[in-house]
Amino acid sequence: MAFGRKSGFESQPSTGGGADLGALTAFIDQGSSFEGKLSFKDTVRIDGHFSGQISSENTLVVGETGVIEANVRSQIVIISGTVAGDISAAARVIVHKTGRVDGNVETPSLVMEDGAVINGQLKMGTAKKSAPVVSPPPSVPKPQI
Repeated sequence: MAFGRKSGFESQPSTGGGADLGALTAFIDQGSSFEGKLSFKDTVRIDGHFSGQISSENTLVVGETGVIEANVRSQIVIISGTVAGDISAAARVIVHKTGRVDGNVETPSLVMEDGAVINGQLKMGTAKKSAPVVSPPPSVPKPQI
């Protein structure tokens, strides 16, 4: 596990789909296991096991060996491993060919490679604004002839 690596991270993942990772601030390596609530502002990559709850203001990257058992709220979620839980991403979800999601996904943009798996409901788009209620025009009496 490594924390506070702001630059020079040699194995920063290729994300595809045009995602901008920003600064990698934490890395949970393969073989590590954490349980609890994880909250962060920049980019975190998980290649180990995490269970609990994840909340992010930027990007969560789940590496090929990463296993997440948590509900996730983030701007961008990039999955090459396994996520068991619901995902809510404000910007986009990218699921690579080795990625698997067992849970519901809510995002305005979804990118899936051939071979990626999502088992759950998908909700896309922004909240629809309800149309204003317009009253029908008042009845105009027909002139008598």
